[in-house]
Amino acid sequence: MSEVLFTHSYFYRRDPKQWKNKTPFPPLGTLYAASLLRENGYTVSLFDTCLIENPMEIKPVIEALRPRYLVIFDDGFNYLTKMCLTTMREAAFDMIRLAKKNGVTVVVNSSDSTDHYGLYLEQGADYIIQGEGEFTLLELLNKLQQGDAPDDVQGLAFKNGHHTQLNPKRPVLQNLDALPMPAWDLIEMNDYKIIWNQGGQEFTLNIATTRGCPYKCNWCAKPIYGNRYNSHSPEYIVDHIEFLRQSFGVKRFWMCDDIFGLKPNWVQHFNAGLKSRKLQIRYYIQSRVDLLLKADTIDALAESGLEEVWVGAESASQKILDAMDKGTKVEQIYEATRLLKSRKVRVAFFLQFGYPGETREDIAQTIAMVRELMPDNIGISVSYPLPGTPFYDRVRSELSGKANWSDSDDLEMMFKGTFNTTYYKKLQRFVHKEFRKSQGMQNLKTIAGNPLQLSLRKIISVLKLGYYVPGAFASGLRLKKLQK
Repeated sequence: MSEVLFTHSYFYRRDPKQWKNKTPFPPLGTLYAASLLRENGYTVSLFDTCLIENPMEIKPVIEALRPRYLVIFDDGFNYLTKMCLTTMREAAFDMIRLAKKNGVTVVVNSSDSTDHYGLYLEQGADYIIQGEGEFTLLELLNKLQQGDAPDDVQGLAFKNGHHTQLNPKRPVLQNLDALPMPAWDLIEMNDYKIIWNQGGQEFTLNIATTRGCPYKCNWCAKPIYGNRYNSHSPEYIVDHIEFLRQSFGVKRFWMCDDIFGLKPNWVQHFNAGLKSRKLQIRYYIQSRVDLLLKADTIDALAESGLEEVWVGAESASQKILDAMDKGTKVEQIYEATRLLKSRKVRVAFFLQFGYPGETREDIAQTIAMVRELMPDNIGISVSYPLPGTPFYDRVRSELSGKANWSDSDDLEMMFKGTFNTTYYKKLQRFVHKEFRKSQGMQNLKTIAGNPLQLSLRKIISVLKLGYYVPGAFASGLRLKKLQK
């Protein structure tokens, strides 16, 4: 009998855009929780949903293991779980109902259940952990094992008779090094390696060095880790990297923090720690352009193995950045991009269209910035109201019917923007084609001017011009018609 069966509700196969990428990451947050329980004497197992499609596949697992508890503990480090996609919510509901039919106590911790705990309790979940979950889960299970009521367990929502009881929130964990290393042994790592290999990309694992984000972008929700910014020590992360190198032979990492390296001198100490262990790695991160411009930050990042930075550029309109409470300047996007490129670090932009008040001119400025700076990659979304944000409160009255996307490529406008959903979906496709066209033209000029810079990636980019040149032209015409 397995005392605690862990699972989570993110299914890459149910998100066509992400499954097509062939870059799945194990549920890191789930592994932290499982490790903490195991360290405290619980028998744990994992039903990993990342690489399957049907949540009902958990049925024979529950019947075979007969766990006392099913813990649906989502990976809070995966930004996709923050989006509360309805296809994943429905999968969680299926697992809850199935577990209850088998007499299993169900505990849920996720961004969606934190925001919509009532929906999960209605489906039969016994306890909803709101916010950061590891120590709340441990305290809850200890109480239940002793036969005590969880009335004083912070961070918990549950049915108490005919009403729902909401206990006070639990303060976020400040000493992250108090957590044991994630329970990586619960993962079938070869299954992940196969998918990455099918996509023709080097196998990469995810590591979180921090929790939380102190910035105030008014569209960004922080349901799990909040606005407090807490960091593992560089020593803990270097130990973690060394363990993963030795156990799984991985040399490339996705540092999945909201903001990597914000704590003063952390990056410099991290770089020194890697050098002292002779650990040569490559990794990519998310960061902010203003943070990257701080003294010697980019130098230390480049020395430690950074190969790519995703920055929240969002828009090239200062008016829109200010409306978002982004706290960055357009000129900082330009400066940080040029500095990163000078250190041979790839730079990628997150772009967001559709924010209230956006005009054609704002959109044109953003497209012009992409053409001028030529980042190595772009990711495009439209403004998405997440519960608990000032932006959500601003447009709440316009959210009639649909309040969540079904998958990450949904892109539906759920409030009244300058343009409609059809326009923004066409815009997303046009900007991608225009970007790839410009990238191909730049690579063609580079190869023509210096054949020694020839590479397979550049050759492929040039060959695809036959698709992207007419594609961008046709998409541009369609956009102009929609603007009328």
